[in-house]
Amino acid sequence: MAELMHRDLVPHNGRFRTAMDMSTPSCRSGARQGGVRAWFLLAVAAAAAVVALAGCSSSKPAYCTDRANLQNSVKGLTSLNSSGGVSAVKSQVDRVESDATAVVSSAKSDFPSQTNAITSSVDALKSSVTALSPSPSAAEIATVTKDAASVATSVKSFTDASSSQCG
Repeated sequence: MAELMHRDLVPHNGRFRTAMDMSTPSCRSGARQGGVRAWFLLAVAAAAAVVALAGCSSSKPAYCTDRANLQNSVKGLTSLNSSGGVSAVKSQVDRVESDATAVVSSAKSDFPSQTNAITSSVDALKSSVTALSPSPSAAEIATVTKDAASVATSVKSFTDASSSQCG
């Protein structure tokens, strides 16, 4: 008889009840309410997760990251030393050109005059660096220096114009 009673026990709301007790209306409605409550809590948790994930997205435009990369590559021009030679200058100018292309691509519609200035100044710098001889003259160095300053000025102009969007 004990075996039959053990098989007839059903877990319900943290307690064991007999199958006979579960057939009463109050127990069935309690089970139904518990199920509804579980679904409600699950729905609320899912909604909270969606809201939390939506808050994680960045409100800054894509060009803000491109701008930071360009600023860093332009700073890299000033940290070059003479031991790297012309190849180090050319390599850094290639980085500046790549980062400038990304900025222009992502920000041209919002900042057409600033991105045009970046393109023009980087093109001039690239041209003067490409023309450098293995042992550059003072005039060649002066041209590269002037063009690098022009790039720095155009990047600063873009940085100032985009500061309200990028911070």
